[in-house]
Amino acid sequence: MSGKKILLCVSGGISAYKAIDLASQLSKQGFEVKCVLTENAMKFVTPINFSAITHNSVHTSLFSDIDPIPHITLSTWADLIVVAPATANIIGKAATGIADDLLSTILVASIVPVLFVPAMNVNIYQSCIVQENIRKLKERGNYILKPAAGKLACGTEGEGKYPPNTEVVFAIKTYLHYKTDLSGIKVLLTAGATIEAIDPMRYISNRSSGKMGLAIARALALRGAEVTLIYGNIQLELPHYLKEAVFCESAAKMYDAVITRYAEMDWLICCAAVADYKPKETILQKLPKQEELNLEFVPTIDILAELGKLKKANQRLIGFAAQSDNLIQSAIDKYYHKNLDLICANDIRFAGRDDDELIVQGKIKGYPPLKEDPNINSVVMKGDKFLLAHNLINILKEL
Repeated sequence: MSGKKILLCVSGGISAYKAIDLASQLSKQGFEVKCVLTENAMKFVTPINFSAITHNSVHTSLFSDIDPIPHITLSTWADLIVVAPATANIIGKAATGIADDLLSTILVASIVPVLFVPAMNVNIYQSCIVQENIRKLKERGNYILKPAAGKLACGTEGEGKYPPNTEVVFAIKTYLHYKTDLSGIKVLLTAGATIEAIDPMRYISNRSSGKMGLAIARALALRGAEVTLIYGNIQLELPHYLKEAVFCESAAKMYDAVITRYAEMDWLICCAAVADYKPKETILQKLPKQEELNLEFVPTIDILAELGKLKKANQRLIGFAAQSDNLIQSAIDKYYHKNLDLICANDIRFAGRDDDELIVQGKIKGYPPLKEDPNINSVVMKGDKFLLAHNLINILKEL
C-alpha cells in the first residue's frame, strides 16, 4: 500500500484515543497519513499524538490553518477519507450537508470515497435518525464499517463499540480498490480445522490456521456479501460484521450446519481443513497412559462431495485442495469427482502463514488452459492472503 494517501479524520468521541493506534498501524504499513481533528476530538486527544506518529502536520481549523483553503487541499489530496471514530454528530452533518467546521466542510467538498467508522452508545446508534443518516450515506456511495458489540464506555452492552483497528485497516485496503459490488450475494463459507475426539481430552486435527478462510470471509463481507461462516478450530478473532458465524468442532457437526443452510446460498466456498478420518469410537473417559495404544479410524463424511451432488444450477461451488506434492493433478481429480466450479490448490507449507500461493483451476475466462487438461483454465496467484481473497472473488464474479 506504499504511496496510498489516507486522510484520517477524528471526531469527538471517547474512542478517539483508538485513532492514534490506527494512525500508527497505517503508517507502519506504508500509507501516507494526514490527520484532521475536530474541536471536540481535541478534548480527548491532542494533535501532537498524531503528528509524532505520521510525521505530518495535524489540521484542526478551517480558518487558522497554514493552508488558506485546507478543506479543498486535503479533500483532493487523499485517496480515501476515513472518519474514525464517527460520532452521531458528524454522521448527521455529513448526511445533511452541514459544513460548519473543517471536517464537515471536507466531507462536503470530497470527491474521493469516504469510510465512516461509527462508535457511540447503543441507543444512539440504533436510533431511527442515526440509522436513517447512515442509510443516506450508503446510498451516496460512502462506506460504513459496522461497529462491534460489547460493553461500551457508558457501561451499557450492545452495538456501538469501536471495532478493532485491524478490521478498520482491512476495510481501508478494500475500499481503496473495490466497491460494495457483492450486495445481494449470499455466501456460505467453511474455514478452519475440524477436531475429532479420541477421548474427552485428546483429539486428532491438523495444522490449518483458518487464515485463508477468514481472509475470504472479510473480503466478501466488506464488499457487501451476506456471509455465513461455518468454522472449526480457529485461534483468531473473527470479523464482527458477518451475517452469521457458527462454530462446529467436528466434521459431522460442520456437515449438519452446512446442509441446513446451503440451499439459500449463491456461492458455496469450502475452505475448511476437514479431518479425513475420525476414531471409530470416542472413548467417554480419559484414557490412562499405556505402553501402546491402537486406534481404529473410519472416514468422515465428505462435505464438499455431498455439496457437489446437491448444488443447484445457479449455485457456484468452490473447493480447496491442500497437498504436499502433485498439486495440479490432485486438484484436477477433485474438480471433476466433486462437481466443482472452481478449485484452489495450495501447498501445505503455507499453513499458518499470512501469505499463500494458490493455483486456481476451473473454466476461468481470460486465462490459459492447463497442459495437464486443456478443458481447464488456470492462474497462479501469490501474496498476502487478504489480497488473494479479493483476487479470488474477482474470478468468482466471472463464473
